[in-house]
Amino acid sequence: MSLTTTTFGKRATAAEVLDGVDLSGRRMIVTGGSSGLGVETVRALAGAGAQVTIATRNPASAEALVKEFPGTRVVALDLADLASVRAFCDAWDGPLDALVANAGIMMLPTREVNAQGWEMQLATNYLGHFALAVGLRPALQAAENARVAVVSSGAQLRAGFDFDDPQFERRAYDPFVAYAQSKTADVLLAVGISRRWAEHGITANACAPGVIHTNLARHLDQATLQALGAMDADGNLVIPDHFKTPAQGAATTVLLAASPLLDGVTGRYFEDNQESEVVDGGPDVMAGVAKWSSDPTAADRLWDYALPVVR
Repeated sequence: MSLTTTTFGKRATAAEVLDGVDLSGRRMIVTGGSSGLGVETVRALAGAGAQVTIATRNPASAEALVKEFPGTRVVALDLADLASVRAFCDAWDGPLDALVANAGIMMLPTREVNAQGWEMQLATNYLGHFALAVGLRPALQAAENARVAVVSSGAQLRAGFDFDDPQFERRAYDPFVAYAQSKTADVLLAVGISRRWAEHGITANACAPGVIHTNLARHLDQATLQALGAMDADGNLVIPDHFKTPAQGAATTVLLAASPLLDGVTGRYFEDNQESEVVDGGPDVMAGVAKWSSDPTAADRLWDYALPVVR
């Protein structure tokens, strides 16, 4: 199977990816759409004519964006709270053309769990989005040719999903391993949807946006930021050459959500606006999608593990 390629390079912006694309009448949801990459994702989709719903824990934070694009609206959603997810799904009316699973948290310093006992990064980054997709499936199916775009991370190269102890109940909690596992789960979510819903006209793909200065990194300590080249010796944030701007980071997301170049493409993983090769994961691998992240057997197992929790 050949890889999907585009003419857009690593530095392309979200607006450039959708230049000339008319999304008038298309209805889309962007989780975490009021900050960071989410803002630029909303701007690009709404700028191309889509009717965007911003799903965020803090609706007040989206006021400026709603004023910028009067066709958008904002609805409260806490992905770590399955009751909030159910309420959001129950309130949704009509077809849904694209669900952008963008919201996330990263490297919580201590282990936290949600009401279901799920480790908080896994609960927010994966389980909440899984519940949202399952709850909105009828709306996606009603749209015909609907898409689910899942924002993962290059961190999926660092850890597979630990089915023996996914909630860190027995193994020592590690903030980065927990984050990496949640991002592997995000890729497996896209694979799982593609295996089950393609016959209903729903495609799903995952992506890595790259490294960007956003509020997602708020839990990273000074030593980690300096190791990434994102902070100088005096504690000032800097932008190294390998970092992207938020508008560049959102480019691959909107490619998955709305570009006609990906019509019919499903179950794949993209970075820098290109489909990635499947590789062995590990500490020294810098690009690609890990075999454990794209494994259909693992995707089915994770689906079966999570489904009883969200029903």
